[in-house]
Amino acid sequence: MPRTLVIALLFCWHLSMVSPVDAENQRPNMVLFFIDDLGWRDAGCMGSDFFETPHIDRLAEESMKFTAAYAAAPNCAPSRACLMSGLYAPRHGVYTVGDPARGNDRYRKLIPAENRRVLDDRFTTIAERLSQAGYRCASVGKWHLGKSPLSQGFQVNIAGNQTGSPRGGYFSPYNNPQLGDGKQGEYLTDRLTTEACQFIKDNVKSPFFLYLTHYAVHTPLQAKKEDIAYFKEKPAGKLHQHATYAAMIRSMDQSIGRVLQTLRDQQIDQNTIIIFTSDNGGYGPATSMRPLRGSKGMLYEGGIRVPLLIKWPGVTQPGSSTDEAVINVDLYPTFLEMTNIPVLESELLDGESLVPLLKDPQSRLESRSLFWHFPAYLQKYQGMQQRFRTTPVSVIRQGDWKLLEFFEDGHHELYNTRLDIGESNELSGSHPEKVLELSQALHRWQKQVQAAIPAELNPRYNPED
Repeated sequence: MPRTLVIALLFCWHLSMVSPVDAENQRPNMVLFFIDDLGWRDAGCMGSDFFETPHIDRLAEESMKFTAAYAAAPNCAPSRACLMSGLYAPRHGVYTVGDPARGNDRYRKLIPAENRRVLDDRFTTIAERLSQAGYRCASVGKWHLGKSPLSQGFQVNIAGNQTGSPRGGYFSPYNNPQLGDGKQGEYLTDRLTTEACQFIKDNVKSPFFLYLTHYAVHTPLQAKKEDIAYFKEKPAGKLHQHATYAAMIRSMDQSIGRVLQTLRDQQIDQNTIIIFTSDNGGYGPATSMRPLRGSKGMLYEGGIRVPLLIKWPGVTQPGSSTDEAVINVDLYPTFLEMTNIPVLESELLDGESLVPLLKDPQSRLESRSLFWHFPAYLQKYQGMQQRFRTTPVSVIRQGDWKLLEFFEDGHHELYNTRLDIGESNELSGSHPEKVLELSQALHRWQKQVQAAIPAELNPRYNPED
């Protein structure tokens, strides 16, 4: 028998002896830090002049930074539903948090669309796909999409339920049936970090997906006294000044550092992909996204543009960045490609894999549009001049252009996001042809995804009374 044939047969025999577990162990672990309400400028690496995030900043130096990354919705639950399902909001019906008719009834011209408060189990989540491929999946922290993530592909649930903020606040006792109380005064962010680190230690020998979904930095604004005191003594920045919010960010950043150190201690950091992002724009009364316009609950850039860092050891170039517009529904197909899990023929996904960008920051995704659909009302923050943070609206971004279509009166707002990142120069009057082009594309998409369009008048509408 020829020597080359013998070698080939021996190699094939060796492959046949590799167990499925061994093959699974070649797949990378994944840690997704999903921070609640963290604004686009809230980390040092994104330009904060007051908040301190040394661990996130170090991660940015080791990662690819996306400067034009978006959440698929301007508030918590719909953004999370989009992330988990890989689908835009009209497909799963989670449009907002709780009641879609928020704010003063007399000023709401339309009856908003019906809103689902739970991501239906018929939708296949990214955790389900990873679990099917042999991953151990843990959700640690906020869930907000139903009673428990255990029905959506996770084997471990710590602190996750249908609530959108910590019932008992950030200090133990937590009043959370999914999280036992710690010592009196234990801080929630610290506790969730401890649980996440223990999950990593318990699953070193199998591929895992850790979804560390902090309640921080969502309201109520509560932090450790010593951290608040530290920031009260620190000179205020021109962009950021809020001491309690800064203290919450410090605890969140320390959490990132502890998890990353645990990965290094377990010697699995080089086989672990790290993703760091936020579910929507920052909480307006506590932070600023300037030069972006708006904040959480608004479809202007400040409400939907978010930080995004991805570290893929051996693939991403440390310190690289891209200004390609991406959105959190892109993470589902990205995770599948990263882990060599094929997209099923029956699988409907609205995003695109970011792997080409991660491999080459100079590359571009194929030309496409990004969409948002928010057929609901959100009440204003205290001190705001306008009556609502947003009224029902649909949005398209195509290239550098962004069009907002408001349903109450059908008016459009057009911005060039490259030339005018702050959306201060409204261009619909000077570019009617672009308004027509984008509105037609938006309407085609609305029809395709069967988006609910509010049209019924609110009988209690009486703005002049």
